Amino acid sequence: MMAKRKTQDPPPDPFAERYPNVAGWALDGWIELGPTDWTRSFIRVMDIGGMVWEGADHYPSVHEALLAADEAIAEWLDENG
Repeated sequence: MMAKRKTQDPPPDPFAERYPNVAGWALDGWIELGPTDWTRSFIRVMDIGGMVWEGADHYPSVHEALLAADEAIAEWLDENG
C-alpha cells in the first residue's frame, strides 16, 4: 500500500502580504517604476487599455510608492469591479 503524499502549503509571499493589490494586479496588468521620457510620475499602474493610475513624481521610498499604488488599485477595483 502506497503512503498518501502530503500536500504542502505554498511558502508565504512577503511581497503579496505587504502589497496585495499590486501583487494581484501584476497577474493581468503591470506596474512601471521610474521616470520616463513621456511622464514624470515615479510609478504607474497599467493594463492593456493603457494607464489606469499615475502617481506623484517623487516618493520618499519605493515602499511609499508601492503603498500608494496598492491603495489606488484597491480604489480602482472598487469602482470598476
